[in-house]
Amino acid sequence: QVQLVESGGGLVQFGGSLRLSCAASGFILNDHTIAWFRQAPGKEREGVSCISPGGKTMYVDSMKERFTISRDNVGVYLQMNRLKPEDTGIYYCAGSRIALCSFEHRYEHWGQGTQVTVSS
Repeated sequence: QVQLVESGGGLVQFGGSLRLSCAASGFILNDHTIAWFRQAPGKEREGVSCISPGGKTMYVDSMKERFTISRDNVGVYLQMNRLKPEDTGIYYCAGSRIALCSFEHRYEHWGQGTQVTVSS
């Protein structure tokens, strides 16, 4: 059974840090582009960052100076620093067999999400 599981979310104060993890079972993680998306309360889901199988990364402009995506043989990680209340939301990791970092193409596998709450 294909499954993605996020972890590492929580409650943090303004300016704090969190490291999200995305673990996979049932498919080879390193063969997939993995992206992080988030959905804030009352808003549509948006892309945050992605990493291709070859290690190319992409970030939304508002996050590129604060967030870092990385991967190893075990999982994909999103280091989030200098968090702001507007970063609050449910963070999802998603996997695509398309070996291109993009938020536009189809992602076949999705996790259940992990809640990130940043207090002011």
